[in-house]
Amino acid sequence: MGEQNGNDGLSRRSFLGKTSAVLAAAAALPRVGAAQQDPDMNSGAHTAANETQPGPKNPALDAMDPDSVFPPETDAGGQPPFKYPFSFSHKRIESGGWTREVSVRELPISKQMAGVEMRLISGGVRELHWHKGAEWALMTAGNARITGVDQKGRGFVEDVREGDLWLFPGGIPHSIQGLGPDGCQFILVFDDGNFNEFETFLLTDWMRHTPPEVLAKNFQVPKETFKNLPTKELFIFARDLPRPLEEEKKEVSAATGSVPNSFAFFASQMTPTKVSAGGHVKVVDRSNFPATNIAAAIVTLKPGGLRELHWHPNADEWQYYVKGKARMTVFSAGGHARTMDFQEGDVGYIEQSMPHYIENKGDTDLVFVEVFPTPDYQDISLAEWLAHTPSRLVNQHIATGEDFLRNIPRKEAVVVPE
Repeated sequence: MGEQNGNDGLSRRSFLGKTSAVLAAAAALPRVGAAQQDPDMNSGAHTAANETQPGPKNPALDAMDPDSVFPPETDAGGQPPFKYPFSFSHKRIESGGWTREVSVRELPISKQMAGVEMRLISGGVRELHWHKGAEWALMTAGNARITGVDQKGRGFVEDVREGDLWLFPGGIPHSIQGLGPDGCQFILVFDDGNFNEFETFLLTDWMRHTPPEVLAKNFQVPKETFKNLPTKELFIFARDLPRPLEEEKKEVSAATGSVPNSFAFFASQMTPTKVSAGGHVKVVDRSNFPATNIAAAIVTLKPGGLRELHWHPNADEWQYYVKGKARMTVFSAGGHARTMDFQEGDVGYIEQSMPHYIENKGDTDLVFVEVFPTPDYQDISLAEWLAHTPSRLVNQHIATGEDFLRNIPRKEAVVVPE
């Protein structure tokens, strides 16, 4: 996966490709009645008598998830749902913006990670706060000012824009403020499926629950200094825009200096880790972002492109679909498999080591992120597994002929475009 990641295994893996045959067609099952007369019963049109739904239906929802309405014949068993649209989440609306979340409470399979979608108007502030788990973020629109202070009192201030990301380790206090004419929108991912965006450690909440005389003693000032403390948490609120960036950087670094490793990563300016005819991917982990303990891949697939059959041996995968339409099949041990469809704003979740693919099913680019609660990105593709296993042994399993197996690329293998 590009030489910049050294010998960690990424250079052997392929990410993208285009193919006209993602799943092999299964043998036609016996049909009865009108289905026996229908020459198109396996065409994918689902018009045979046993593939209609004359009773109640939700056409709008069915149109967004056709592979759940009538699944491919390769689907089998009881693989639980691995999709949850942010549109189904409760949205908390405040004066400075809004927020909503998808955690294990909304998506039960999402045990190791939770996600938050947030919008801040221009000047809107996500109150100074911290939480136990790490916070990974991707800017999906607009511009923001982010701040933080580490355990040695070193300050951090930076501006980020669409396509950039940040990571605040657990326990590090921080803030976010929308900039520009229309503020910003972003995705937050936490390495805890039980994370609750509405129960974080807030500056105003803490101070209003501390006796005024204790605050006065702590800061060596009169009690009256704190007479205007808010009576409840601010959470997300509207204020004036911040001062110029360089001025605030100078202010926060006085005496103790700045954090040694930036909490921001300018992925919008990053050269892709891998480029192919099917699209490109940017891998961001500790190898190029020292502050992070959460790995990620930002994937762009062209129409018809495929994020090839693969799995992740070291961690669960949390997904967010930024643009476009996709479908994904997840296979689990015991012969269980399920296919679901995704649109922008949807969350996907795949448990550790479960093989899957993502296919662009739209006529525009598909953009999505893969996020992992581990510092190092790892994956294993079906192609590299077969390419590095003796061809006779593999052929004894799948009967493709050894010529096919010998021609699978050994390094940076990419599924051949249509």
